[in-house]
Amino acid sequence: MTPRNVPANKDKEENENKVPPLVKENEIVQLNRLLGAVMKYLSDDEQEEIDIEYLLENTDGLRDWWNKYRELDRKRIEEEIKKSLGDLSLEELETIREQIRNKEN
Repeated sequence: MTPRNVPANKDKEENENKVPPLVKENEIVQLNRLLGAVMKYLSDDEQEEIDIEYLLENTDGLRDWWNKYRELDRKRIEEEIKKSLGDLSLEELETIREQIRNKEN
C-alpha cells in the first residue's frame, strides 16, 4: 500500500527513469574520451587554426555524436516552436507567415 503523502505513481516513475548503470557508464566513458580528444587538440600550441572538420574526421565517434546531438537539438527546438505557436491567434500566425514570405522574396 502506498503511503498517503506519496503519489501512487512515484514508484512507477522511479523505475522508468532508471537506466542500467553499464549504459550510463559507457556513455560517460565515451563522452570523456571525446572531450579529452577535443581539448587536447584545442590546447595544442602548434595549432594555428581550429579545424572542426579535422576534429570530426580524426576523432573516432565525434561526428556520429555531433549528428545525434544536432538532431536532438533540432527536435527540441521544433517542440518549443510548436508550443509557442499554440499560444498565438490565427491572425498572429497569418502575420508571421506573411513576414516569412516577404523575407523569402
